[in-house]
Amino acid sequence: MAADTFTFDNHPALQRPKVTPREPMHPGYTPTFGEVTPASELDLETLDVVDPEMWRQGKFWDRLERLRKEDPVHFTPDSFVGPYWSVTLYEDIMAVDTDHKRFSSSWEHGGITLGGSVPDFEMPMFIAMDEPRHSEQRKTVQPAVAPNMLKEYEPLIRERTRKVLDSLPVNEPFDWVDRVSIELTGMMLATLFDYPQERRRELTHWSDIVTNMHNPDICPGGEEQWKKELMECLMVFMGIFQEKQNKDQGLDLMSLLAHGDKTKNMTPMELLGNVVLLIVGGNDTSRNTMSASVYALNKYPDQYAKLKEDPGLIPNMVSETIRWQTPLSFMRRTALEDVTIRGKTIKKGEQIAMWYVSGNRDETFWDQDPNDFIIDRKNARQHLSFGFGIHRCVGNRLAELQLRILWEELMARYEHIEVLAEPSYTSGAFVRGYTWMPVVLHPK
Repeated sequence: MAADTFTFDNHPALQRPKVTPREPMHPGYTPTFGEVTPASELDLETLDVVDPEMWRQGKFWDRLERLRKEDPVHFTPDSFVGPYWSVTLYEDIMAVDTDHKRFSSSWEHGGITLGGSVPDFEMPMFIAMDEPRHSEQRKTVQPAVAPNMLKEYEPLIRERTRKVLDSLPVNEPFDWVDRVSIELTGMMLATLFDYPQERRRELTHWSDIVTNMHNPDICPGGEEQWKKELMECLMVFMGIFQEKQNKDQGLDLMSLLAHGDKTKNMTPMELLGNVVLLIVGGNDTSRNTMSASVYALNKYPDQYAKLKEDPGLIPNMVSETIRWQTPLSFMRRTALEDVTIRGKTIKKGEQIAMWYVSGNRDETFWDQDPNDFIIDRKNARQHLSFGFGIHRCVGNRLAELQLRILWEELMARYEHIEVLAEPSYTSGAFVRGYTWMPVVLHPK
């Protein structure tokens, strides 16, 4: 059954999610549904990459390309997130990401997102800490995603993947994001936290809330609602944390945090920070690459044909998907001293965005056109999406495992997964994700 069998007004799965108009966050930003100005028409000196509507429409690529070619270390003097530097070339991003002595991740200096934290609501978390506290807390949770645990998780992930796929309609449209991506990542998150499976969508909700304070379709009450819901999240997890402290140590994340020498005495806000970090890290990366893989293979049918001919390419396809998608567009650092890169002096205290999404498309690094999706790309695993250095994503191998298993099961069942319309995207520059993507499954 082909896509043209369906019409977008007669099937609920084909209804694109509502987008509520909102005022631009900064003078010169694009209004909701407004036309995004091409990068070539902008003043390079003031070019700003964080306009949320530009990301919702997927029209940011030309800005990053222009910066790479004309001003790879770029200063934006005035933006919604304050003045900031953009580092856009692969080599420079690597240099900043691995230089934790001169570039800080600490929440005390603003953390890992542009604009810093909400005043009087700081959430310390180990990714937003410098040494030695960062490694001390990171080591506490590492056993949950250690190689021996991945071996234990694999049959569980495969069983759940099969169960989710068994529940899907065949030859009928449905929303891939909701029925597959969110379901599978939610199940895994609940397992990692030892959280009730029947309440797993709460974890997804909190993940969406924490990165969407200004999105009226997710957090219509703005900062007030954002704080309220995160405090509710804290109350739930404080109860779990205390419960775990009164039991023998297990290998789930909450048990490890509750018994860890460096984490068992965390302040409530530090607990919230680490919980939020692990929820967002475990949700957004896997969830959005699951959707991106289907979209990319539809966008590049020659690569889909190549995968059908040789399913052994799945592991490399997974790495290429993570590169091509780049689920977290950037990470922020703060200069601890004056640092000069490519003749530009970043002054002590200034914030820098390492644009992973740009480095993953850097024409000077990648041998084959980095804008293309090439499932047998030789150096696909050299992508920047997980970061580098001491802050490299702790759950990167688990994310790869989930995506690999999903595609092994998909290839065994379906001749083709057909995307019926351009997906809807998240708003905002930090998390680059999908909110809706209608598909039809064609069985073998």
